[in-house]
Amino acid sequence: EIGMGLTGFGVFFLFFGMILFFDKALLAIGNVLFVAGLSFVIGLERTFRFFFQKHKMKATGFFLGGVLIVLIGWPSVGMILEIYGFFLLFRGFFPVVVGFIRRVPVLGYLLNLPGISSLVDKVGESNNMV
Repeated sequence: EIGMGLTGFGVFFLFFGMILFFDKALLAIGNVLFVAGLSFVIGLERTFRFFFQKHKMKATGFFLGGVLIVLIGWPSVGMILEIYGFFLLFRGFFPVVVGFIRRVPVLGYLLNLPGISSLVDKVGESNNMV
C-alpha cells in the first residue's frame, strides 16, 4: 500500500512538474518518490535485478542518468533522457497495458478510432519480453 502511494505521488509530481514548465523541485521529488515507490512495491532485490539486467543496462543508464541530471538542475534535458530510458525499460509491459486499456469502456473506444488504432497496434505488438 505504501509503495503504490509513493509511486502514485511520484507520477503526480512528475506530471505536475512538467505542466509547470519543468519545475526542478517537483521533478526531483517525483523522481525520488517514483523510484522509492517502485522499490517498495516489488522489493529492493527485485528492483535492483530489474534495473541492472545485462540487456537493460543502456536503458537503466538513460533513466538513472536522467534522474541525476534533473537532480543536478537541468530538468528539460534530464526528462528527455528519463523518458527515453523509461520506454526502453518498460517496453515489454506496453502490450499488457494496451490490452487492459482496450477493455476499459471509454478508453477502449478511443483506442479503436481509425488513426489512433494503428499507432496503438504498433505499440502493442512489442516482441520483447521482460
